[in-house]
Amino acid sequence: MRYGESTFDILYLLFAVITGIVILVRRKEKTDTIMGLAALTLGVGDSFHLVPRVLNYFIDYDFTFSLGLGKLVTSITMTAFYVLMFHLYRHVYGKDDQATSNVGISITGLAFLRVILCIHPKNLWFTGGSGMLWAFLRNAPFIVIGAITVVIYLRVRREDKFFARMWLYIALSFIFYIPVALFASVLPILGMLMLPKTICYVLMLVCFLRKQNSMLQAS
Repeated sequence: MRYGESTFDILYLLFAVITGIVILVRRKEKTDTIMGLAALTLGVGDSFHLVPRVLNYFIDYDFTFSLGLGKLVTSITMTAFYVLMFHLYRHVYGKDDQATSNVGISITGLAFLRVILCIHPKNLWFTGGSGMLWAFLRNAPFIVIGAITVVIYLRVRREDKFFARMWLYIALSFIFYIPVALFASVLPILGMLMLPKTICYVLMLVCFLRKQNSMLQAS
């Protein structure tokens, strides 16, 4: 089990980081920049949690602090990823109306609230976690951000074939994430849901690559 999960985690991190670098190196438009930054945010942020997790399987050492720090960093970078996903939506679909601006303000406010809740000392990140109450509090605004992001991509799914299923990948990633975030402390087996959640992220990154390739071919 540890070998399979560790291999999967390492391959995912490499894919996310390399995807971000490739997109940024080949960037021609602001859309490319946003996609590249989003991919790097995902890969680099998740590495803070996944690298200690992999090492914990093979090294006899207390990784409680490192795993806690990794979860904190990942919580923040995941939030940043979805803020970037909103800006990607604006640029890909040319949304500059007042309604979209209001959505952006809402997402930014929720992201700020999420970060404040994540860094609150009562989360007890470095001593094993604070239980379900603070897990719910810090994830509530994040889940709302996810719901908003799903809706906006769902509404425009027919306008860009490369992002047609983006809403579905985002929705599934949250469906797999929520049980882990809220209940894994009392039912650790739920942590297995992070594997299909990660696959959803890989599919999002594939959408980024396909989108950039199409833009490069058109230029």
